[in-house]
Amino acid sequence: MTLLDLLPSIGHAAPRRFDPAIWPTTASSDEDGRLCIGGVPLADMADEFGTPAYVIDESDFRHRARRYRAALRDAEIVYAGKSLLTTAVARWAREEGLGVGICSPGELAVALAGGVDPSRIVMHGDATSPGELRDAVAVGVGRLVLDSSLDIAYLAGLARRRQRVLIRVTPDTDIHGHAAVTAGTSDPKPGFTLTGGHAAEAVRAVLAHPILDLIGLHCHLGPQVTDPARFGEAIRRLIAAMADIRAHHGVILTELNIGGGHAVPYLRGDRELDLAELAAVIEDALDEGCAAEHFPRPAVVVEPGRGISARAGVTLYRVCSVKTRPNGHTVVAVDGGMSDSPRVALDGARYTVALANRHGLGIKRSVSVAGRHCGAGHEIARAVELPSDIHAGDLLAVACTGSYHHSMASNYTMVGRPPLVAVNGGRARELVRRETIADLLSRDCG
Repeated sequence: MTLLDLLPSIGHAAPRRFDPAIWPTTASSDEDGRLCIGGVPLADMADEFGTPAYVIDESDFRHRARRYRAALRDAEIVYAGKSLLTTAVARWAREEGLGVGICSPGELAVALAGGVDPSRIVMHGDATSPGELRDAVAVGVGRLVLDSSLDIAYLAGLARRRQRVLIRVTPDTDIHGHAAVTAGTSDPKPGFTLTGGHAAEAVRAVLAHPILDLIGLHCHLGPQVTDPARFGEAIRRLIAAMADIRAHHGVILTELNIGGGHAVPYLRGDRELDLAELAAVIEDALDEGCAAEHFPRPAVVVEPGRGISARAGVTLYRVCSVKTRPNGHTVVAVDGGMSDSPRVALDGARYTVALANRHGLGIKRSVSVAGRHCGAGHEIARAVELPSDIHAGDLLAVACTGSYHHSMASNYTMVGRPPLVAVNGGRARELVRRETIADLLSRDCG
């Protein structure tokens, strides 16, 4: 019997060890204090598959896919594969009624291998080669999002039957509500700007090719958007643009893809995008925009990636050493690093870390978790609270790593990429095996 059994009221006063807003929905601890996901202790998975290792909770992924479909009942949900994609993940998305968004031949091949109907695939162009467009057309990709004038010209020459396309535009608003910088400056966002006539030129170019079937507009507001009002503003501006296209060309666009970028919490207290609020904002913006322009209501497509896969994933590391600096700061060194956790170096991302193989003894202290790669960006997490008795051999779990970790992993310093292990209903299985030295050498032509 535990103290919580004797005094259940303390459960309401103390925060849960694994915050359900950050960790997978199945996260729990067993009687030995081991963190379990999907009914399997992470320590057992580390013993079987080694570390570092990515773990993905299948039931959590499916749960969040269903939440999107339930909350946004009138929208089509297309899972953004760039966040995390394997044949199994593509199959999960398909089985949950989602389309899949891809942006490379590799992602296209994986989606098809996962059984995704080509008609449910949305391919995004960004510096796309003719060969990549040719492959997409050959398999019958349902929709192509065009990002440049060159893409339009290439595709028009490659298509052999009517190809549905959308034009990607930047709606001149960013996630902070300020006017976005327009084309011709340092703006890195892809797409055609509405200001300056760039989007209008792209529309004319597409409509000049009868084999290209322009069905709608696409936009992406950026990552980690917490305020649903930003999507409402984009919808109103894009409907106005659709109305202009109708006025100038007599063409009524029927699809509006508002992308993804939905914020998820990485630390306790972080804000996330509320799906119920997003649904209400979408409805209101459609009503207002269509009424103002006397425009027929378009079908809405939403492309979440991080919102579905991020919290389903955790990364496991083995502690190699614990060092306390002369200034009193403690550094916990682990067997992974920037090669498997690139977002800290790329954009200063912060993560929640927990001791995963046992109950910690003693008070917690603030430490940095450092990886094996020397130099800038070697940290995995900074200023995280871990038990003061942490030692070599312990297992750490980093939460919310289901997005942009496996998909962005590298071979920096010739370290093989970690395996991806799926867990569900008390069973673990390897989706992608660990990359070996033999794999690395097989590509070296000498």
